Amino acid sequence: MIVMDSKAQLSVDIIAKVVEGRITIANAAKLLSKSRRSIERYVKRYQQVGIQFAIHGNSGKAPPNKTPVSIKEAVQALIKDKYFDLNLLHLAEQLAENENIVVKRETLRGWAHDIHHVKRAKRRRSNVRKRRERMVAPGLMMQMDGSPHRWFGNKKHCLIAMIDDATSEVYAEFFPSETTVGCLKVMRECIEAKGVFKTLYVDRAGIYGGPKRCNFSQMQRACEELGIEIIFANSPQGKGRIERAFDTFQDRLVPELRLNNISDIMAANAYLKHVFIPQFWQAKIQVKSKQAPEFTPLSKHINLDDICVIKDHRKIRNDHTFSYGNKFYLIDSPLKHSIANQKIEIRNTSKKGFTAHFAGRKLAVSEVNEPSKLASEDLEIQKKLEVLALVEKLGNVSKASRQSGVSRDTIYRHLRLVEQGGPNALKRQETPNIRHKNCVDMEIEKAVIEFSLEHPHLGQQKVALKLTKALGIEVSPNGVRSMWLRNDMNTTALRVVRSQALHES
Repeated sequence: MIVMDSKAQLSVDIIAKVVEGRITIANAAKLLSKSRRSIERYVKRYQQVGIQFAIHGNSGKAPPNKTPVSIKEAVQALIKDKYFDLNLLHLAEQLAENENIVVKRETLRGWAHDIHHVKRAKRRRSNVRKRRERMVAPGLMMQMDGSPHRWFGNKKHCLIAMIDDATSEVYAEFFPSETTVGCLKVMRECIEAKGVFKTLYVDRAGIYGGPKRCNFSQMQRACEELGIEIIFANSPQGKGRIERAFDTFQDRLVPELRLNNISDIMAANAYLKHVFIPQFWQAKIQVKSKQAPEFTPLSKHINLDDICVIKDHRKIRNDHTFSYGNKFYLIDSPLKHSIANQKIEIRNTSKKGFTAHFAGRKLAVSEVNEPSKLASEDLEIQKKLEVLALVEKLGNVSKASRQSGVSRDTIYRHLRLVEQGGPNALKRQETPNIRHKNCVDMEIEKAVIEFSLEHPHLGQQKVALKLTKALGIEVSPNGVRSMWLRNDMNTTALRVVRSQALHES
């Protein structure tokens, strides 16, 4: 059985008419848009094999370079189960590296579309923006930001990163959140590796000295001490280098952390610094600069331990003490002159606590242990014992009563308690829950509670009215509310819950 399409059928009909002499070779060439030589070749083949001349010799045969179906099915299974969150280029790299399967990206695209499983890029409409050229030399501008995301596990962590605008060289580390300590640590890592850069391009967040913390930002203070100028971006697109870097991190780093079963921050930082950045980022993303680096070597007189820390200031009291962290500290260092009413610098380091400095000199301090205040109950017992001591000193209860302002009956009662149980007997005894004389009878309150639970949606006024008409119980709306408060059912929701629990039991 020979299957032909319309084009092949037309070729057969025309060549057959040429053989019969009904159409010339020139007209057949025009009808089929072929050369005269091709028509002559078709006629010769038609005379030898008949209408099969119109069928290509490879028709129905598999191409020799076709990928086996078994490999296609294996790759599709891997996409569904293991590599479901990788883009096509990343998927091709991982298949070649981990599975020893080399497949072109476009072939992978077709296989992924067949199972409706393609990771699509984010498409957002944006305003037309003019492209900004890179800086000509490394160290002229560094961009910095933090990206909160579920990088590993179910909990969000923040990736704080700094990238060179000229070469895209990146310094990054995971932290529980975007904090000043984390930003200072990443900046210090860059300075120790390369030197002091010229400018830092950031957003207007308060952590970098934005409007909310323009007067007390630790990052801004550290940059001023190092001679780094901070530039604030008016939009995220302004610092697009670091924003696009975060897109790449989220697209590639998250699947790799999952594939390596990394779920804690220490392992994630180790993989980021020793595997991802050296093997992928530096090899494929980082570029060469046009000019020599502009980093300034760190001076020997500058100690980063004194700059990349959290600094606070406290005022010295007249007795050379100061408060910090809800505690009092005394300055033990010998001083030639008093520094009372002066401000000292507190450098807070997470590992070593804090150190106090004045005029560039480190001060020795010690914590002042003040006696703790008595509790209210102990203070009350102490006052009673002081009255009893006054009685013993004067030898007369009446004189002690007049001087202390405590009645004689109270003094005699306290004396009896001390004789029976000692000073601890003077503690205030908890009185049992005694009903006030103006409270209604327990039977009436019980009837009100039962009626309220039977009709939990009625208000206090309707409950009082219906009880008066139906049961003849005289009770005011305020009285009903007082009973509700005593029994913790003063709202409709509480009464409904209590009523449902009562019916279920």
